[in-house]
Amino acid sequence: MSASPRHLFIGIGSAMAVVASLAGCTQKSDSTTADGAVQVVAKDDACEVSKKDIPAGHLKLDVENRGSKVTEVYVLFPDDRIAAERENIGPGTKASITAEVKAGDYEIACKPGMKGDGIRQKVTVTGAATAKRSPEMDAAVAAFRQYVQTQADETLPKAKEFTDAVRAGDVEAAKKAYAASRIGWERTEPVAESFGDIDPKVDVREDGLEAGQDPAKDWTGWHRLEKALWQDGKIGDREKELADLLDKDLQDWVKRVGTAEITPTSMANGAKELLDEVSRNKVTGEEERYSHTDLIDFKGNVEGAQKSFELLKPVAAKNDPQLVTELDKQFAALNTLLDKYRADKNGYDFTSYDKVGETERKELSDGVNALAEPLSKLAAAVTK
Repeated sequence: MSASPRHLFIGIGSAMAVVASLAGCTQKSDSTTADGAVQVVAKDDACEVSKKDIPAGHLKLDVENRGSKVTEVYVLFPDDRIAAERENIGPGTKASITAEVKAGDYEIACKPGMKGDGIRQKVTVTGAATAKRSPEMDAAVAAFRQYVQTQADETLPKAKEFTDAVRAGDVEAAKKAYAASRIGWERTEPVAESFGDIDPKVDVREDGLEAGQDPAKDWTGWHRLEKALWQDGKIGDREKELADLLDKDLQDWVKRVGTAEITPTSMANGAKELLDEVSRNKVTGEEERYSHTDLIDFKGNVEGAQKSFELLKPVAAKNDPQLVTELDKQFAALNTLLDKYRADKNGYDFTSYDKVGETERKELSDGVNALAEPLSKLAAAVTK
């Protein structure tokens, strides 16, 4: 996984405490648009929020980037877990964010240049109201949780095959088992933030470590072992310790699935943000920079995003049938494009990504972006 604010997140269900306001935030008039949306104006040096007292339930942010840099906007819990987000909002462009929020203290953060902690504005969500859900949406959440649980359960034996090889000091066997051990995780990444600190423990890249962290001591998970196997070509005592830790963290992940906070909007928003990450890190080859197994991760991510969409489709089809038609089309197109690089129709033997040329990578990037644009509208479609 890329360097991302999600690597700061801890503790599902942490108590919401009031946090100190940060410099550079600007409070505008206490107002919303006609449809109840909170207006957010992102600038290079300010994050202007039109309303600081927000009713519980469905939250919509209408974001406008008036700065000179590409920006990101987040709705954050006090412990920096993400309630909602939208990345890659270009200068002079607008975007909408839809989420479900309960009573408590939050921050809206604008991140010009998509770096740092962002410029933040405190907001308070009040009231006992909760987002209204239809039986179809409740069914979609339940089915997606079961899907995630199945993926997590099935990951454990595949991961153990990988870590057993590491513990045995067998570099070639570990290489062979590496990519397969990750597929289940990649499929569940639309809701990875709901697992708290599991993501940075198992899936962080070296350049995703926080400031002050020491790679020799603090870098754990798959990618640390990937580097040892492909770049260093050897397994030492530290790698064997990391194999044990990976097993432990994945077992913790399996236990967390049942209590993770999953909502229709987190499913929809997570699928879209995952596609953004694919475009940002997997299409570029940064994710699996040593093993070059990026296309396997890529396929797992698309499958997870598509599962989220398919479960939400009955609701979205009622509210925005044209959007559903477009999403069906773009998912099919991207899957067809990925199939060009797999050795068999149903398997996960994909072309090593270092063999994929720049023209082909551009084609993959265009396919991801063509899907991400309509996918950004899915959350709004399921909350109409």
